[in-house]
Amino acid sequence: MSDNKLRCALVYRIESGGSAVCIAKYDHAGQYETHGGADSSLYGGRDKSYAEAVGGVVSNDPPSGLSQSATLGGFKVVQSDQHQIVYGADIDGLCCATITGTQYPSRVAIAMLQDLYSKFSSKYGDAAKTAAENSLSKKAKSILKASSKKYEDSSSVDKTQKVLGQVDAVKGQMQDNIASMLKNTEKAEVMADKADQLSEQASVFKKRSTNLKKQMQWKNLKMTLLLGGIVLVIVLSITVPLVMKAKKLAD
Repeated sequence: MSDNKLRCALVYRIESGGSAVCIAKYDHAGQYETHGGADSSLYGGRDKSYAEAVGGVVSNDPPSGLSQSATLGGFKVVQSDQHQIVYGADIDGLCCATITGTQYPSRVAIAMLQDLYSKFSSKYGDAAKTAAENSLSKKAKSILKASSKKYEDSSSVDKTQKVLGQVDAVKGQMQDNIASMLKNTEKAEVMADKADQLSEQASVFKKRSTNLKKQMQWKNLKMTLLLGGIVLVIVLSITVPLVMKAKKLAD
């Protein structure tokens, strides 16, 4: 049975010496902390904190983006046979992490951490620099809980993220093309060629959308016919014996 659950959200401060201090955590699955559950042995036994275990992973292998980016980056994915840990950090050592099942898409986990980081850092970024261990868990619970709830269904989020990513990519490409044309004052024929390319891309996008719509309509039709057939078989299986019985009685 595949495991695609999102289990928790955690925020750490990575000290200059490399150690990770958990300043906020939220056990979304209600499965690990002290009272464990079936998977508690993954983190050293029923009485070992899942935050401590993940902190050990982060301390031993800090995110590569720790000294390179002012935003959350350097993401790493650590997997075992039964779970995976995904985490990343910014240039100040603010690190966001999550535990998921092995079948939970890491790209969705990264999107969840970026969403969590954006909201957490804007409200508690300054406090996180000096916060004591676990001191922001209650204050930031609503933020951690909201991000966990939003991304708990990876299949739904993954489809949405994919569509939004495609839209952003097309939008970005069009903006870059327009900016390039204005900046370089390209010749009219070059601009016409690019306009044709954009028109062709739009036509392809429209064609794909139409084909997808037809496919969905065809699937719906097949499902309707299938259900109709099942209902017809059930009706015939009931009425035919009754008719035959009535005919025999009449004879």
